[in-house]
Amino acid sequence: MINYFSSLSNYEMLLLIIGFTGQALFASRFIYQWIYSERKGKSIIPIGFWYLSILGGIGLLTYAILRKDPVIISGQTFGIFIYLRNIILIYRNKIKDGS
Repeated sequence: MINYFSSLSNYEMLLLIIGFTGQALFASRFIYQWIYSERKGKSIIPIGFWYLSILGGIGLLTYAILRKDPVIISGQTFGIFIYLRNIILIYRNKIKDGS
């Protein structure tokens, strides 16, 4: 495994860092949601979940673009729009409710 990393170029190492950072952010949203729900005593999706989704999605999209991977590019692009739409809906409802 160590030999694998030592054979990578600086560009390939940067790609791995971007990809793993994006994946870590994306995966952390579930841990965040789980802890938040445990504290509230019921299943809730907090707004931070959507922000982590966007940040992780952008990291993975960047990785996919640099790797020229059309499957990940299309999946992450679609997902990011959904996460943004959820945030818009949340703020729109807050304004409507006056909170």
